[in-house]
Amino acid sequence: MADVPGFTEWMSFLEARHLADLTFQEVSRSLRALSSTYVERRSGLREGAALSGAGKRAAFALFYGPLHFLLVRHIVLAIPDVTRVEGVVDLGCGTGAAGAAWATSSSRAATVLGVDRHPWAAEEARETYRIFGLRGRARIEDLSKAVFPARSAVVAAFTVNELNDAARDRLLPRLLAHAEHGGRVLVVEPLAGFVAPWWARWRETIVGAGGRADEWRFRSELPAIVSKLDHAAGLDHRELTARSLWLDGVSGLSPRRTTRAGDRGSRC
Repeated sequence: MADVPGFTEWMSFLEARHLADLTFQEVSRSLRALSSTYVERRSGLREGAALSGAGKRAAFALFYGPLHFLLVRHIVLAIPDVTRVEGVVDLGCGTGAAGAAWATSSSRAATVLGVDRHPWAAEEARETYRIFGLRGRARIEDLSKAVFPARSAVVAAFTVNELNDAARDRLLPRLLAHAEHGGRVLVVEPLAGFVAPWWARWRETIVGAGGRADEWRFRSELPAIVSKLDHAAGLDHRELTARSLWLDGVSGLSPRRTTRAGDRGSRC
């Protein structure tokens, strides 16, 4: 990813920032605990378990942030016309990785607005936007109440699965309405079905509205610290995977179709 201006600097910043007061071993132990939270103790995600403690925050920033950047960048470069954006709203922005990935892939000088309920995440996102040279800001706010500027591109990456059912049900019609008024919507989630049992309904609704659904599997060179943590924590991200929903209201809604891994555009 050295060809992405700011990416190398971002990784260096993350290492210096999050390994200043923690050892690599402490962060790798925290990554194992964080991974377990995502897989086995998901009920704690809504209470902020993923970012409870300096170790988990460091693991999230150093490991999952770069992975999310790589995944979202791959997706927006693979789907036709997705890079033509002027403003990105990143719902549940975390460290700002997804919004930065889309904005730095844009053929225009895109702005970024990050929205997250966690003050630490908002501050991390501001630093991410700064390092990538983006015109960006981050707000501490419930994402279900976030306002989408007209014709903006909204990304919710690895976020909707952490909402409760009521908040998720409120969000879907808002995203549909945003696309109907000329906006763009990209939802990204893990492939694992247990993470998002609601996915089939969202997929049917968005594809029925003229959008598309994709599954992604691709290999990418991981930053050195990410690869080292991956190995130390007993994980394996030599192949990156995700699934996405895309709805385009800017140039007219996309043809109704569903693609899966192996179809055109799903691999690099």
